[in-house]
Amino acid sequence: MTAAKDRVRLWLRLLKVVRGIEHQLRDNLRRDYNTTLPRFDVMSALSRHPEGLKMSQLSGVLRVSNGNVTGIADRLSDEGFVERIAVPGDRRATRLRLTRAGEAEFARQALSHEKWVDLMLADVTPEDARAMAARLQAFADAADRADMEMNKKEPENAQ
Repeated sequence: MTAAKDRVRLWLRLLKVVRGIEHQLRDNLRRDYNTTLPRFDVMSALSRHPEGLKMSQLSGVLRVSNGNVTGIADRLSDEGFVERIAVPGDRRATRLRLTRAGEAEFARQALSHEKWVDLMLADVTPEDARAMAARLQAFADAADRADMEMNKKEPENAQ
């Protein structure tokens, strides 16, 4: 078997595992909290930035479009879980930040999320989990560097 085929097989197995875990998390969040994984992800990102994030920063952290984040932010705001704060010097920009109610709700959800993931990955030892996480982070870092290099190059047809 070629190295390329081995890597494709690895990718397909990673994808299968990730999709299965993600599906279960989506179901659990819907069942226990009447919420969605994207809403959980937005709250999670904001929980790591207590000062808040501009919409463009939040989109970058989550690697989704501003449009995807806007609807979620609107609903979380309507429910009192996030607040919009004007950005001094930029009338068009707002910063999103978790409210106290949002912090409390996210803490509840995050505790359940951690328990669910722990149960789903119970067969993985802590040592293996740390080693796999480090290796996957190295892959992600290499991919980010390659992406930055690709974006630096000018198109061949540029004049």
